[in-house]
Amino acid sequence: MTDAPVTLITGGGSGIGAAVAERLLGKGQRVAVTGRGEARLAAFRAGLGEPEGLLTLPGDSADHEQVRAAVEATLKEFGRLDTVIANAGSATHDSVAEGDPAGWSEMVLTNVLGPALLIRASIDALKETRGRIVLVGSVAGFVNTPGNLYGATKFAVTGLAENTRRQVTEWGVGVTLIAPGRVETPFWDGLGSLPPGHLLTADQIAASVVWALEQPAGVDINTVVVRPVGQPN
Repeated sequence: MTDAPVTLITGGGSGIGAAVAERLLGKGQRVAVTGRGEARLAAFRAGLGEPEGLLTLPGDSADHEQVRAAVEATLKEFGRLDTVIANAGSATHDSVAEGDPAGWSEMVLTNVLGPALLIRASIDALKETRGRIVLVGSVAGFVNTPGNLYGATKFAVTGLAENTRRQVTEWGVGVTLIAPGRVETPFWDGLGSLPPGHLLTADQIAASVVWALEQPAGVDINTVVVRPVGQPN
């Protein structure tokens, strides 16, 4: 176990993050997951049978000190860090012209500041392992839709991924942007129902993440856009 790769995932207690964690644990990796809900993290851990290689860390992905503490706790527990996955995200499901600004600050901080904080907190450890940064963006970060502030945050993530790659590639660190289309996850809870049409599963997106991580040394998969067949935008 001491040489097994280590991945830290923000927002890892449900949805895509949880699916990635489960896949990596099944491959013998060690995984730390963060999340703001202690009960959700505990349920996730229990649902997997309390695996030895899983570390759960309650915390806010948009808080600098808490993100840094999560990285330090992961290094203390496992002794190394090979991959970080900025998966935590939120959406207000409204528009800039008609929405409620009360929820916008949290969304922008979680979706944009959060990934940047994770990069900053983990880069020294990733230099040592020549590891990888994975940012979970969205198709909404490539396709404009009317009044979509959530989409604007994901456009920022798209830019952050390439800006980061241009800096860290000289240190042997890879950067991958995973941009899912419609996925059946708790993301849609704020709307009260799932969108119409075929949706991908969280595990199908997790398969794309793991595929990118398993590329041979020296191969840097930069952008993966994954839509369900039938999603036109």
